[in-house]
Amino acid sequence: MGIRSLTRTEAERRASLLSVERYDVDIDLTALPDGPEVRCVSTVTFSCREPGAESFVDCAAEVRSATLNGTALSPAADGRIPLPALAGHNVLRVESVQADTATGEGVHRSVDPADGEVYVWMSFEPDEARYVWACFDQPDLKAPHAFTVTAPAGWTVTSNSGDARVEDVGTARRWSFPDTPPLSTYNTVVNAGPFHEIRRESDGHDLGLYARRSLAEVLERDADEMFTLTRQGLAFYAEVFAMPFPQRKYDQVFVPEFGGAMENYGCVTWSDAFLRRAVPTPAESELLAKVLLHEMAHMWFGNIVTMRWWDDLWLNEAFAEFACHWAAERATRFTDAWAGHLADDKLRAYLSDQGPASHPIHQPIHDVAQAASIFDSITYPKGASVLQQLMTYVGEERFRAGMAAYFARHAWGNTTLQDLIDALSEASGRDLAGWRKAWLETAGTDRFSLERDGESVTLVAADTARPQVLAVGAYARNGEAYERTGLVRVEVTEPRTAVAGLPPAVDVLLVNDEDLTFATTRPDPVTRDLLFGTAAQLPTAISRGVAVGTVWDMLTTGEATAVEAGRCITAVLAAETSDAVIEPYLALATNIAELWAPPSVRAELTQAVAATCRSLAADAGRRQVALRGLARTATDADDLAWVREQAGDDVDLQWHVLVRRAELGGDVASEAERLLGRDPDPDGWVRALTVRAAQPDAEAKAEVWQRLAVDRKVPVSSVREVATVFWRPGQDVLLAPYAQRYLDAIPQLHQGGMIPAMGFTRNLFPPHAIDEAYIDTARRASAEAAPVVRKTLLERSDAIGRMLRSRTEA
Repeated sequence: MGIRSLTRTEAERRASLLSVERYDVDIDLTALPDGPEVRCVSTVTFSCREPGAESFVDCAAEVRSATLNGTALSPAADGRIPLPALAGHNVLRVESVQADTATGEGVHRSVDPADGEVYVWMSFEPDEARYVWACFDQPDLKAPHAFTVTAPAGWTVTSNSGDARVEDVGTARRWSFPDTPPLSTYNTVVNAGPFHEIRRESDGHDLGLYARRSLAEVLERDADEMFTLTRQGLAFYAEVFAMPFPQRKYDQVFVPEFGGAMENYGCVTWSDAFLRRAVPTPAESELLAKVLLHEMAHMWFGNIVTMRWWDDLWLNEAFAEFACHWAAERATRFTDAWAGHLADDKLRAYLSDQGPASHPIHQPIHDVAQAASIFDSITYPKGASVLQQLMTYVGEERFRAGMAAYFARHAWGNTTLQDLIDALSEASGRDLAGWRKAWLETAGTDRFSLERDGESVTLVAADTARPQVLAVGAYARNGEAYERTGLVRVEVTEPRTAVAGLPPAVDVLLVNDEDLTFATTRPDPVTRDLLFGTAAQLPTAISRGVAVGTVWDMLTTGEATAVEAGRCITAVLAAETSDAVIEPYLALATNIAELWAPPSVRAELTQAVAATCRSLAADAGRRQVALRGLARTATDADDLAWVREQAGDDVDLQWHVLVRRAELGGDVASEAERLLGRDPDPDGWVRALTVRAAQPDAEAKAEVWQRLAVDRKVPVSSVREVATVFWRPGQDVLLAPYAQRYLDAIPQLHQGGMIPAMGFTRNLFPPHAIDEAYIDTARRASAEAAPVVRKTLLERSDAIGRMLRSRTEA
């Protein structure tokens, strides 16, 4: 039958029956330098409210022995060990071994290609702790955890509580960590390896950074920035939540072959892809700041206070995503964080929320497998935008008061959505029942436009509008640009809302100015072309971003052509003053040319992006981003030669140039080999594979597909990079066989856990060499796939279907 997924009914029954007192977990990592095995002894002390009842404990590792109160238990089946005839007070002891540490869930062993050193990390969300040791793997059975880890003598071990007692044990060392606070199983962690470590004292906290030794130089380069952000974030959250982070140690561990970052209490695990081998661009620096602040927000929202069940996943992820932008804007140098959110993640959320994968932010979750399918654009960026709207709706001071009350009331416990709504309702004096139903329990996106009748202006919703507060900005031409002459906040309760207080002389009216809500907008037919032509002349990053968002949404719905959208965004790029949005807009313009434009205009739009890049390269602060963009879009010999010349000794940029030369049919094999030989990046082989992936060559495509999609040798953090250049426009004949291979792979795409499942499903889906019939076939094939695969495939197939329709427009 395989490993069973825990259902909500089972979790509720187990939580009503059991109370976990503590976990004592003894972990042996000494076999890992030469082999795959992680050995564990999990001792769980718990009580039962109904003596004589039966239950089960989760364990998807190989069980070597299991006893309950000294009595041997029946063998595990389907990832569960039956627990019969429970006593009032119980001690469970389970010895287990996990040998699948290369491609399995929960724990991963990686070998650094630079020096052969071995590193191991663990990551358990949503229910992958059971793959390593026996536990009650559900969020509302929180308990203190005491970890004892035996590891090779040259290794450092990190875990949630820090300050381990370390002692020699033969040729190994034993790390005994103090008890954690009461934590859900998915918030615990053990990482180990011969890490490079940097520590710093800051405002009473002991801050640590770790990375593999071969990236020590990069970690040292970025350490000051990360320590500064960590200090700023801890101070901001302590103030707005009225609760300082309660532990002295706060560690952040960068590990290889990891996807994203994970908010383990007091010990955040990151993909070391965030340690940029080249000097980070402004957008990359901002992303690191936002991820750091996102995971930190989880210390409060997820760790200290934890959802009772996965239907309130948004209480974790949407809140952390909102909070990271709030903190970045208020407490760090990244004051345009919300503009960056609008230019990137929010546009993806608008697209997702208008397709077949749309779902309410809060929805019933039958089992944990279904929960894994909602780590998506609706839970994260839409959820963040909705919480920004909620703060606007109730007022920031009242929002802060409600959050402080929520944390004080529920610290170290579990909550439901209603607990949060109650705290915010009490603090704001507003009945939020209608807001909750409209925003959190209803799928879809509102759409607003304006009607003008003389000087009368009416805000009109395309359908029934959610209760919300948004702004309408008035702009008048001043020379070559526009200046804002008025801003009116409007509280929407009906489909039609009068907008009073606008100045009489107005050239442009911008709906959702300041980007206060999650809603798409449309210009009226009279001002449609004006909006497309004037977006670049609006005065702020946010106002330009709102205009770009409208243009982008019109492209995705077939109301604007790729030429119109591409020209608008390249014009905005040429005028943009905020570094936070240059990179996402450049990616957007390039994607429009490559993925949305009909073949007849693709070259024209690509050349326009290349020209914009060449112009931007004159600005020293934007040179790096512009040259990367030009390396991707250069089509004539002059541009390609110029960007090669500009690359000089910049290894990163040289790789970008080689990818483009390979795609255009250049013979780059020997040059790629030489560049790999002098690239200090321990993962430089991935860059070389990316060059190979771009080649319009059948042998190269076959080799890359095997390593990427079949053998899964590419780190999950690099799958998108390699897949993007594998699926290139103009290579349909070569790519057609791999479209079928993707369909054949769908039943296996879930393997390796949630993060790989999402990454492979999304990035391997072919954007070229397919037609609408293929989209339908892929959707049918997904019907029997794991929920996370099915949901990701539906979302991606909808986006690509829209691209196909855009490409066929005249």
